[in-house]
Amino acid sequence: MAVGAIVAVALSLTACSTSSSPSAGPAGGAPAPRPVAQVSISPSPGSGINPTTPVVVQAVHGKLTTVTVTNASKGNTVAGALSPDGAKWTSTEDLAYGASYRVVADATGTDGKTVTQQSTLTTVSPAAQAFPALTPAPPAPGLTFGVGQIIGVSFDHKVTDRAAAENALTVTTTPSQPGSWHWIDDRTLHYRPPSYWQPGTTVKLDAKLYGVNLGSGVYGKTDRSATYHIHDSWIAKADGATDQMQIVHNGAVVGTMPISMGKDATPTHSGPHVISDKQQQVVMDSCTYGVCPPSPKAYKSTEFWAERISNDGEFVHENPASVGAQGSTNVSHGCINLNPQNAQIFFNEFGLGDVVEAVNTPGGPLPIYDTYGDWELNWTQWQAGSALHH
Repeated sequence: MAVGAIVAVALSLTACSTSSSPSAGPAGGAPAPRPVAQVSISPSPGSGINPTTPVVVQAVHGKLTTVTVTNASKGNTVAGALSPDGAKWTSTEDLAYGASYRVVADATGTDGKTVTQQSTLTTVSPAAQAFPALTPAPPAPGLTFGVGQIIGVSFDHKVTDRAAAENALTVTTTPSQPGSWHWIDDRTLHYRPPSYWQPGTTVKLDAKLYGVNLGSGVYGKTDRSATYHIHDSWIAKADGATDQMQIVHNGAVVGTMPISMGKDATPTHSGPHVISDKQQQVVMDSCTYGVCPPSPKAYKSTEFWAERISNDGEFVHENPASVGAQGSTNVSHGCINLNPQNAQIFFNEFGLGDVVEAVNTPGGPLPIYDTYGDWELNWTQWQAGSALHH
């Protein structure tokens, strides 16, 4: 079913009865006639509705016997529920965009007569329907994420009413933690807490975007939801001055590894990085981000036990060729190099959403748009990127 929207409604109402009301009897003798059923259908004529707004049919002085809401072009009927007293029927599913619906309701009055009421509803046709892609994608059962994991929504059309979009998004955390959205660009917004997630947190995202006007004639295409589970805290602290990387598990240092970071010509970005992908074998090609031969910065090589920490070509990975420099000199193209044994240990312990913090490197901070550069902003800066915190 298409997503919801503000609806232009053309509503024509007719009513008929199988018989007229009983006439009054002779003066002084006949009882008062029982009232006929009265049926109302909302929305009323001339009102605009959103497809997520239920169609409601009510009967006074009687009970509803049948109610049908039918898509005129497709012929399918809209599901609904009748109240226990038979006086009210409410649709239980949304309408579609650009569709006409015929509503027909029958009610039997206290006079025993049947009354029929009809109406026609026509819904709006959006200029475009924006699909919300979720970041990360809804995970497979058992997949968990690190304390640095960013939650995000990316639309395939520009959003001009950012507040409407944010109001349609609900993040529920257990245990409860504060958080805020931040717009990365006019199609993408991310969500994070003031500092890393608490280990063991469950994060549920509900994107109730069906029927939401996102501005400029663009409406949400569908509702979506996802639940993410946060595992233990794993944070690697890479120091370009000592060429050592501490491994911190739930706040305790459990190991230290010699490393080689980016050389001055191709420095590692400073600040928090978040692992977004991991592969046992990766072909690293600088051409993928625009640095191609004959540039002296160009490279192409196959690396092992590789975990991506930015889209700027930065990984934590094994590099046997730099083992002699690890622990003493920074010689990489921006990656954090490990010896084969430590690379496998790191690969086995660290996964999606885990954090690598780089310090004492001449590289500037990750741009916020670089996958998960979100943690480069302090909490005040982050909140300023929300349409609801102004």
